[in-house]
Amino acid sequence: MHMAGVSDPDLYITLLTIELVIPWARSLKDKRSVVHGLKARLRARFNAAVAEVDQHDKWQRAVLAVCMLGNDRRRLEADMARVRLLCADARDVQLGDLRQQWL
Repeated sequence: MHMAGVSDPDLYITLLTIELVIPWARSLKDKRSVVHGLKARLRARFNAAVAEVDQHDKWQRAVLAVCMLGNDRRRLEADMARVRLLCADARDVQLGDLRQQWL
């Protein structure tokens, strides 16, 4: 439904793919513990959609996708920079490849 006189707002969508290495993990349970905690922190701090999207069967690897949307591209860029910092500062993980896209 479109209302007369209301213009379509700008909408920006950004997706950050993060490869994680969990060198101390000795089981999928160890990995899940770390990944679950990181996903919860990202969701709570940034109101982002977060999912594990690859390396499900590897004990020491995970790939997370973090997606945010909004009407202020600069704010989204700043928030994604903070997401990268939070991941880099997370205990128990090392960062591999990071890739950001605008959709």
